Amino acid sequence: MNFTIAALIILIIIGLLSGGLSGLIGIGGGVIIVPALVYFLAFSQKEAQGTSLGILLLPAGILGVIQYYKDGAIDLRVVFVVSIAFIIGNYFGSKVALSLPDKTLKKLFAVVLLVLGIKMFFFDSAKKTTPANSPKTTVSDTIKT
Repeated sequence: MNFTIAALIILIIIGLLSGGLSGLIGIGGGVIIVPALVYFLAFSQKEAQGTSLGILLLPAGILGVIQYYKDGAIDLRVVFVVSIAFIIGNYFGSKVALSLPDKTLKKLFAVVLLVLGIKMFFFDSAKKTTPANSPKTTVSDTIKT
């Protein structure tokens, strides 16, 4: 990729948008970075996915994690377990992705986004809220019981 001024500006905008959305609603890598690299910078699907994973490899979300941790909104035990499983799944998922044609990967990516979007928009029920005076239940509390 040629690092022209225009490309650098696009990359900065992609980083700001994906970082902002990641901190705001927990999305960024696959949902923002991959399509933006494909459509604005003509990356292949594999290049975009690999670049997105490269961004995740670095502690890109550390400042957001610190903010959520300060607020008590992160269960580090869950982070550890999911991270280990993520590493294993990521290894095998990348091997499969690299064996598929780019066109197939794009379609698979689009279908996953579409299905998740439809499910979240139309079929997710509102989460039951607990009264303000009741103790906060965390994911790890649920796992223990």
